[in-house]
Amino acid sequence: MLSNPVVISIVVLLALSLLRVNVVIALVISALTAGLCGDLGLSKTIEAFTGGLGGGAEVAMNYAMLGAFAIAISKSGITDLLAYKIITRMNKTPTGKNLAWFKYMLLGILLLFAISSQNLLPVHIAFIPIVVPPLLSIFNRLKIDRRAVACIITFGLTATYMILPVGFGKIFIESILVKNINLAGAPLGLQTSVGEVSFAMLIPVIGMILGLLTAVFVTYRKPREYVVTTAEPTTTEIEQHIANIKPIQITASAVAIVATFATQLFTSSTIIGLVGLVIFGAFGIFKLKESNDIFQQGLRLMAMIGFVMIAASGFANVINTTSGVKELVDALSTGAIQSKGVAAFLMLLVGLLITMGIGSSFSTVPIITSIYVPLCLSFGFSPLATVAIVGVAAALGDAGSPASDSTLGPTSGLNMDGKHDHIWDSVVPTFIHYNIPLLAFGWIAAMTL
Repeated sequence: MLSNPVVISIVVLLALSLLRVNVVIALVISALTAGLCGDLGLSKTIEAFTGGLGGGAEVAMNYAMLGAFAIAISKSGITDLLAYKIITRMNKTPTGKNLAWFKYMLLGILLLFAISSQNLLPVHIAFIPIVVPPLLSIFNRLKIDRRAVACIITFGLTATYMILPVGFGKIFIESILVKNINLAGAPLGLQTSVGEVSFAMLIPVIGMILGLLTAVFVTYRKPREYVVTTAEPTTTEIEQHIANIKPIQITASAVAIVATFATQLFTSSTIIGLVGLVIFGAFGIFKLKESNDIFQQGLRLMAMIGFVMIAASGFANVINTTSGVKELVDALSTGAIQSKGVAAFLMLLVGLLITMGIGSSFSTVPIITSIYVPLCLSFGFSPLATVAIVGVAAALGDAGSPASDSTLGPTSGLNMDGKHDHIWDSVVPTFIHYNIPLLAFGWIAAMTL
């Protein structure tokens, strides 16, 4: 396993990321490592990498649109109004006890936003560049550790689709997990349902809940000071700015947000969310000649995430081309493993490595299901245990991958002022608090169900 090109490339990717090497550069170097270790040769590795870049182009375009939309919303003044309401609420409740309650209420609202973005109003990370940046000055005043905020948002982006068959959860559970398990299990007499998958994933999600509580109330509970390089507006300055906001601006924002989210739901693409920008222009929030500046600012806001997703798509294509993933999965079915406990742990560990590299649990399921289902049954795992192993193995690594939008999304909002490091403040905290509990509680589910 240690000589597998996928394992080597993931180790290189994580090592470079932890050394604060730019994620895009780390992905390129890791892709070259995977190709060369997988005997593709330099030319074929580069060909595979560049051939896979197109797979991330749509995602990058989506992020550019989200960035432009976030800038347009900020120009409408609605984000300033939100910040003003929160700041005045803070000034009226200066006692330590009330501020503590206010802090956790604010974190709870962010958690509800994140959960809703997956299941109730499935817009995924589209809400982050709109909701989070206006709150950064509030976080600073409350001395909230942004690593806790990253863990909260990532929990909502990942845990709920694993257990609730609504929105993105419906896609993951019904259209991907159940479909692929039933396809692989049909010749072996194994069939599962949406209800069984939700039940089987309950124990692993409990592990994530414990990780969330640990992050918020233990690990990142203490106040954290952030050095502010630019003076934050005072309450008086904000009041003066708010006084210039007209009702039509608030109306335009409400209409644009609803129209953009509704369009995304119907088209499954934020590119069509251009309608929101058109609405802002029609209401006069910005002039048509300013549209170029809006897009440029939006690109600066989200360009890094777009490039990471493009590079991640090329990296995923390289590791799939090397056949290292298949070799990694096939290694589990050699017969050398006799213990159910060891087999369950290794299957979950391989799932972690694969998902960390690909960066998407949705893309991992079809890769591992055809091998994992017969392998689980051969070891004597029950149908529910089999579902738990496959589901957790696919979801593992989604939260802690440098190239996953479950970590890139929170970073995009929390790093607006350059005070939140993607690897050390998003990836490492979510890996520790979610992937480790998922590994442990996924193993418990496999052995008890």
